[in-house]
Amino acid sequence: MRLLICAALLTVAAFPVRAAPADPKMLELAEKSRCLQCHDIQAKISGPPWIEVARRYRDTPSMVEPLVRKVREGGSGVWGDEIMSPNKRVPEQDIRTLVRWILTLE
Repeated sequence: MRLLICAALLTVAAFPVRAAPADPKMLELAEKSRCLQCHDIQAKISGPPWIEVARRYRDTPSMVEPLVRKVREGGSGVWGDEIMSPNKRVPEQDIRTLVRWILTLE
């Protein structure tokens, strides 16, 4: 039985599960909204990687509107010393759509 469990664990380790590819429509909206100048899904640019944002807030649905406000109005101090500039030219509904999508990332 132990041998079977060890074999199963080695198989899982040898073939890691990969996250589903990002939604191309959401990435297009993020590009159009100029989010990708400071953010990436996996890597830190000047802003936090979206996967980290999702990990921090995904289990707190009440954070959607505060995050929308943060993106719209800008701010600092939550992810270090970097300042997030306001994004008032991006329609609020687009920001809300992107925030909701970001929180689904795994």
